[in-house]
Amino acid sequence: MDHFTDSVAARAGVHRTTVYRRWGDVGGLLADVLDAASDDDWQPPDTGSLEGDLAELNQEIQAALTAQPPIVVALIAASFRAEKAAQAQQRLWEDRYARCEIIVGRAVRRGELPPSTNARHLLIAATAPLYHQLVLLRTPADPQLPGQAARTAALAAAAGAFVEPPSADDA
Repeated sequence: MDHFTDSVAARAGVHRTTVYRRWGDVGGLLADVLDAASDDDWQPPDTGSLEGDLAELNQEIQAALTAQPPIVVALIAASFRAEKAAQAQQRLWEDRYARCEIIVGRAVRRGELPPSTNARHLLIAATAPLYHQLVLLRTPADPQLPGQAARTAALAAAAGAFVEPPSADDA
């Protein structure tokens, strides 16, 4: 990680001790980077269909995971080595999932999904294949994957695969 700190310091035009004084360690620096990513105005796509929204979301994810330099992949990897970065990564995921719940809400209103569809479970199922292929298996980007994963998740969701079971209170 010293190379990382040196790179950050060089790009900022400061000495590496300035970086350490400001953030304490690489985990603190990465936590600030991840927290800054939540301070944006990004909104999930609205194509008019669940499958379209999920496919567009997956296109964005694939582009981020295959961008050069691989900043997103490096941040994910760093979150496994630094507790502050891991906590910031968790906050970022929570923010993104919360923002994306609107995709499921719109699909429910359009009649594409049952009303008690669990948005988080559907979103994870729709996006997980990209992370699995691109981050874990390190396969080359497949232009068909975003749409295939979206279609699979949308079909499963329409069939009720992500419907919340009634709670004991509902009985």
